[in-house]
Amino acid sequence: MVSGNAARLTVLSGPSGVGKGTVVAEVRRRHPDVWLSVSVTTRRPRPGEVDGVQYHFVDDDEFDRLIENDGLLEWAEYAGNRYGTPVAPLRERLATGAPALLEIELQGARQVRARDPEAQLVFLAPPSWAALESRLAGRGSEPPAVQERRLALAQAELDASGEFDAIVVNDDVERAADELVSLLTAPSPGLVPGE
Repeated sequence: MVSGNAARLTVLSGPSGVGKGTVVAEVRRRHPDVWLSVSVTTRRPRPGEVDGVQYHFVDDDEFDRLIENDGLLEWAEYAGNRYGTPVAPLRERLATGAPALLEIELQGARQVRARDPEAQLVFLAPPSWAALESRLAGRGSEPPAVQERRLALAQAELDASGEFDAIVVNDDVERAADELVSLLTAPSPGLVPGE
């Protein structure tokens, strides 16, 4: 399925609660050959999460070492925890000529754009504000003040959609996954097939 002469980094971002993880899981289920970068985080594992699968779970000291040694393509602090994209596995993947997918927050997507202007930024949008609000409220595990902060942040993140190269609306997970894969495997702009 994945072909072409140039490796391309595709970054999927969007507001909290829009379903980035769900869409990426569907991409992996339907297209197991799609390579997804595994982020490092200082957040504690949630039930069922496995180190090295959903995230590489590290402590603050290890995260600081990665920053100091330029081991992260991007990193951001979100809801009191830090998240980052390790550079080495990404470089290895792109060196093979195959595309790579990152699923990160808006701050990180902006850092990637600054460091790699050729990267393709894809914004995952909710079908409506009401749908996003419902999903964020439906998590139910957070106090109202935290939910209000998440909603304000989500609104700011939605406002940034114009900074992205493509927008995929998450109104149907399977359709959104297929659209993301077609973007991931599309030739980079300016490349002539067969070059």
